[in-house]
Amino acid sequence: MKIRLDNVVKTFETFRAVHGVSLEIESGELVALLGPSGSGKTTILRMVAGLEYADAGHIYFGAEDATDIPVRDRGVGFVFQHYALFPHMTVAENIAFGMKVSKQRRDKTAIDARVADLLRLVQLEGLAERFPGQISGGQRQRVALARALAVDPKVLLLDEPFGALDANVRRDLRRWLREIHQELGITTLFVTHDQEEALDLADRVVILDKGQIVQQGTPEEVCRNPASAFVMNFLGDTNRISAAVAGGIARLGEAQIPAPGFADGPVEIFLRPSDLGWSSSGAGIPATVARVIDRPAGRRILALTATGEAVELDVAPETQVSAREQGIITIERARVYAAG
Repeated sequence: MKIRLDNVVKTFETFRAVHGVSLEIESGELVALLGPSGSGKTTILRMVAGLEYADAGHIYFGAEDATDIPVRDRGVGFVFQHYALFPHMTVAENIAFGMKVSKQRRDKTAIDARVADLLRLVQLEGLAERFPGQISGGQRQRVALARALAVDPKVLLLDEPFGALDANVRRDLRRWLREIHQELGITTLFVTHDQEEALDLADRVVILDKGQIVQQGTPEEVCRNPASAFVMNFLGDTNRISAAVAGGIARLGEAQIPAPGFADGPVEIFLRPSDLGWSSSGAGIPATVARVIDRPAGRRILALTATGEAVELDVAPETQVSAREQGIITIERARVYAAG
């Protein structure tokens, strides 16, 4: 089922939450809406669901204008952050609930067979008679997904589904959800503020800020070619350093960074910690180590430049460096943006 938003607007009293958003989601595609709090991502999801109505613009499901179709007639399945399972029902009863109240009536044999199929799909065989309070958070979220899939939705909508879980469980569920999507091929719209989650899961990432789309593309496209300083900053750790361009070159210490197309004058340079290195000499930014933080995958150096700017960089775990040591921050990659 293809979904198309055409110049959709939503206002709550005096607050414009969504500013004329247009977006196409292809049939079978998994798209992540990514952005900070207040960016409009959940409002867009709720308008697609029919839980909110657009003030202007149209939402199409395939060729049908679904803008004013009630939520129960849209054929969508929901998974929310806090599961919303019925605590007094067993796992099997929770999964079966939607089928029992659906317009498309099924007999008990068909419902039981469908529940059994879904329990296998979400890898919860043997837990059918447990209650939600007797299983883990990750298992409850699997039950919530199975319940959403039970009614054979045309569209699957997920709103921060893993936000209440710890990091290791989230990673496992992301991998599992991607496998489920590849197997079923349901058009899926996924809302998150977690960059890693969006990049791990989605075929396409739509980045929002202040109710508008600021960039969209594959995970590779948005990571390798951030369209603005906002996107660069939002997609992960970054250092921002003020500099000046002269003759198409921005200079940071002894390092020269190409800045084609920029007029002479002030700019901002963004540097990922993983795109920097530490050396005792060479072309780069003279700095002094303020602190060294050890992590499983390496070491992070917090350094101060001669002008007092703080810079964070990641180095290999075997790198020998200590606080108060002086050296050079070397630059492998950098992004130049107009001064804000």
